[in-house]
Amino acid sequence: MIRPLLTAALLSATTLPAQAAQHCAARDHVIARLDTGYGETRQSWGLAANNSVIEVYASDETGTWTILVTTAQGFSCILASGQAYENMDTPVTPAKGEAL
Repeated sequence: MIRPLLTAALLSATTLPAQAAQHCAARDHVIARLDTGYGETRQSWGLAANNSVIEVYASDETGTWTILVTTAQGFSCILASGQAYENMDTPVTPAKGEAL
């Protein structure tokens, strides 16, 4: 019983990089696709602990959004995407004692 589970886990682990690679490309290519395909522009960015850059792209017109991670070598991967993006003019902070 354990052997089939282990085999399935190993097979799924070896397919993850191939699946992830389908959502990765040179940064210029990904940015152009977000712009022309969805009208998304960069809304914010930050530096991750491993020296990669995390960026949020979104469109105020369509409401779509994308979170992108880019390596120092210029290779970008889409981490997440969705709809109903809303730009907040003021930071959202919880009231004292409340959770977000």
